[in-house]
Amino acid sequence: MTEKVDRYRQAARRESTERRYQQALAHFEDTWGGFLPASSEAIARYLADYAETLASSTLRANLAALAKWHLNQGFPDPTKAPYVREVLRGIQALHPRLERQAEPLQLTELARCIDWLMAQEQIDRHALLSCRRDRALILLGFWRAFRSDDLCRLRVEFIEARPGEGMDLFLPSSKGDRDNTGRSFTVPALKRLCPVEAYLDWLAVSGLHQDPVFRAVDRWGNLADEGLHAYSISRILRRAMVRSGLEGERYSSHSLRRGFATWASRNQWSVKALMSYVGWRDAKAALRYVEPEMPFGELRRSQ
Repeated sequence: MTEKVDRYRQAARRESTERRYQQALAHFEDTWGGFLPASSEAIARYLADYAETLASSTLRANLAALAKWHLNQGFPDPTKAPYVREVLRGIQALHPRLERQAEPLQLTELARCIDWLMAQEQIDRHALLSCRRDRALILLGFWRAFRSDDLCRLRVEFIEARPGEGMDLFLPSSKGDRDNTGRSFTVPALKRLCPVEAYLDWLAVSGLHQDPVFRAVDRWGNLADEGLHAYSISRILRRAMVRSGLEGERYSSHSLRRGFATWASRNQWSVKALMSYVGWRDAKAALRYVEPEMPFGELRRSQ
């Protein structure tokens, strides 16, 4: 294989996905003591040994990593054996777990968080930079229903913002874009909690003209050259919420996406409109993020 071919193969692999796959393989080999290539019987024993300690979603993700390794190396996929699938179904039947979703961020909580960030900007340069970055990140993540990976992939040269009008964004790649064709997004300027204004305020103090939009800020107010990692987004959101007097433990980066979907649903967005705006391809995926309204009318006790 030539160096050029290998470079393009590497570019086709998403960093976050590859990292999760490597963690899963390390868990199978190093933690459990398995060997690759593996037999379907070994895979089944691995599942059984972790049936009570790992969520079924984690086991399924680990199976996907093991399947990919075998296919890439030219071996038959042992995870597809009926024997393995029966074991997995049995685990799900005997060890059911409630899969907790992130709490959707409500508009009142979003406003309180943003108000606190704006009030902290005057402390020093570090506070000015970090608070403006966090304000832009949170508002853009909410109003565009971006994943944490999407926020970290945003680049200044692919964004055009027009004060009082809106902004156009281009993501060269994203989770749902398997072929890396890229996707364009629009965000309107809003009367309050405006993502366009927050983004322009961030550019004004950061002086950024290209490369990643959102970066780490050190204690002296210096910006990193690289973009934030996806796992940093939840930490940034929780920190801002806790410091503004809210319960940050219930929230993660998915709270931005679920929060927007819930807000849109309550404001009479159709499922079709929500799917088109966010980029969901099927209604089932969209409805996972929406908090359903259960109207009981006058029979409901007041909260």
